[in-house]
Amino acid sequence: MTRHAPAKINLSLRILGRREDGFHEISTRMVALQLADELTFALDGPVGSIAFTCSDPTVPSDASNLVVKAAQLLQQSHGPLPGLKIHLQKNIPHGAGLGGGSSDAATTLLALNDLCQLGRTPNELHTLAASIGSDIPFFLTSGMADCTGRGEIIAPASVPIPDWPILLIKLPFAVPTPWAYQQWRTSLEIPGIDYAPQTLNNQTLVNDLERPVFEKHFILAHLKQWLRQQPGVRAALMSGSGSTLFAVLDSADPPAALINGIHEIAGEEIWLQPTRLAG
Repeated sequence: MTRHAPAKINLSLRILGRREDGFHEISTRMVALQLADELTFALDGPVGSIAFTCSDPTVPSDASNLVVKAAQLLQQSHGPLPGLKIHLQKNIPHGAGLGGGSSDAATTLLALNDLCQLGRTPNELHTLAASIGSDIPFFLTSGMADCTGRGEIIAPASVPIPDWPILLIKLPFAVPTPWAYQQWRTSLEIPGIDYAPQTLNNQTLVNDLERPVFEKHFILAHLKQWLRQQPGVRAALMSGSGSTLFAVLDSADPPAALINGIHEIAGEEIWLQPTRLAG
């Protein structure tokens, strides 16, 4: 069985305060992208065994990986499963604010529920997903959703998914999500950088985590500011805790001048990926 695990971007991310459990109360609108990882599942090996491999050697293959955690959680809640071989073709960079690991975990829960005929209900899968990570329940759904609580309370968005060409731009470093949230309260805005909400097709684009992340990684602030001034760019924002910025474009083919300008600002080692919202 092969399944695709889509990336996401946050069209909006508001932090409402710190919770007693140490997490932050948030309100965010997330939308899936056409860009996706690919997971292949096979029943093979001794009962209860989990053999996980990945095309990206920098991705951990032990129990710290969310795919392995998801499979182990199903084992614990259901009982021993047939031997599993899982291979992940990694197309979504990790540490990017694109939810790749969370999407892989959600896809694993859905795929193994089908492949092993476990009969777990959507509510049961949601509970399992939320116990692993705050973003994972979103990926049990599809399309666009408004997420509250620590991100695990999901409601379908009340408006259609826009048909936007997107350019993803990830710089060659990761931003740890816990660090970004920890720095949020004490971080300051950089003078001359526009953090204000952007309105596009009845969507409000804003990200409260830009403040702490931009304070540490000024190149992201500079690049976002530059992107918003370019012809053919309708909006630009950081996704999640970064380090990916996304630009909403007029055309599915990014202009050569735009690509060249991004490289001049951020160097040649950046990751660029045109995609679309998964409407």
